[in-house]
Amino acid sequence: MRKILILISSLIITSIGLSQEKPSSLSLQEAIDYALQNNRTAINAARDIDAAKQQKWETTATGLPQLSAKVDYQNFLKQQVQVIPAEFFGGQQGEFAEVTFGTKQNMTAFTTLNQKIFDGSYIVGLQSAKVFLEISKNAKVKTDLEVRKAVIEAYGNVLLAEESIKIFERNIEVLEKNLFETQKIYENGLGEEESVEQLQITLSGVKSNLNNVERLKTLAYQMLNITLGLDVYNNLVLTDSLESLTDQNISLSILEVEANPESTIDYLIAENDTESKSLLLKLEKSKALPTLNAFINGGYSAFSDKFTFTNSDQDWFGSSLVGVSLDIPIFSSGMRSAATQRAQINYEKAKAELTETEQRIKLQIESAKSDYRFAIEDYQNKKENLALAERIEVKNQTKFFEGIGSSFELRQAQTQLYTAQQELLQSMLDVINNKAALETVLNNTTLN
Repeated sequence: MRKILILISSLIITSIGLSQEKPSSLSLQEAIDYALQNNRTAINAARDIDAAKQQKWETTATGLPQLSAKVDYQNFLKQQVQVIPAEFFGGQQGEFAEVTFGTKQNMTAFTTLNQKIFDGSYIVGLQSAKVFLEISKNAKVKTDLEVRKAVIEAYGNVLLAEESIKIFERNIEVLEKNLFETQKIYENGLGEEESVEQLQITLSGVKSNLNNVERLKTLAYQMLNITLGLDVYNNLVLTDSLESLTDQNISLSILEVEANPESTIDYLIAENDTESKSLLLKLEKSKALPTLNAFINGGYSAFSDKFTFTNSDQDWFGSSLVGVSLDIPIFSSGMRSAATQRAQINYEKAKAELTETEQRIKLQIESAKSDYRFAIEDYQNKKENLALAERIEVKNQTKFFEGIGSSFELRQAQTQLYTAQQELLQSMLDVINNKAALETVLNNTTLN
């Protein structure tokens, strides 16, 4: 038996450990999948759905039988005295006798069953609870889309920092070699001091940029951890590269997708808002209708001058009652009419906003497509520019060391190369981010 308990305990501890295990390496898709389960905003959006389900049942339950019980105990510290004409007891006319009615202590226990028979606001409430649940579900979809987009951006920023560091380190290695050779040439009297100083300025600038990017890399990892729902200082290794993700995200087929605003999550949320305003209008109108409720109760009462209610010989007197209650609104001095008109105005506003949302989504889709198309074209252009900048830098470096080119021209070529390198990296990130932005607007994350 003890061995079995030990085995069960070990299995429980192992399962807890596995469930709490943090990932050490992630591809982009794995990061997205992990974030959708562990991002704190996504978790709260799922909780909102659960809360909406409970609210729906709470609203439904108000129209079902309600059973309650009540126990009252009274102990008169000093009983109230009443005066009645003394002649009732054979006394003199005009005189009054002091009497005390009832016992000093009494207890009653009642159970009441209430049931709605007709209530217009209850019917509207049931419809509203259903819409509220739909709103929570759409909000969860919206949250998941935003979390996915945020993970892609954070993941891409980390890769951008990593690639930038590699490039800066290679550039520093080349510059240090050039500086060493130029220094030797100058020391041998075959070069100018300005050439050394130009290379020193360039090297200093690249090292400064490297230090800055290394700090940014730390922040990028921390932002990614937060987006994933991990501890901000969690150590993480990314298995995808910036170049491979760029190639994966170049897809012209997504540009051919028809712009259908009604299928987007923003339109569905605006539609939910319009429906909720319509229900609020119905609710105000329903307040002019009568309400009908029924009830039945039953209980027992006991009386005594001392606390004898727990004794077996205590007398308890039963009673029961059944009835209905009809509440008919007649006149409210225009209050209900004003509330109904206000609800009507809000409903008309919601319909106008729904139309505005539809038009705005159409524009967002076309704008996102344009941005994505430009990002692809810009990426191709930046690749060609980098190839040209590399050739120019090599030519100027050759001219410089052969003594037919100036250090200023070399520095210009190097600066142009470094700019082209960073622009290419940024264009790669733009392709990834703009694709994610377009997918988010389209509410479609399955396109390749």
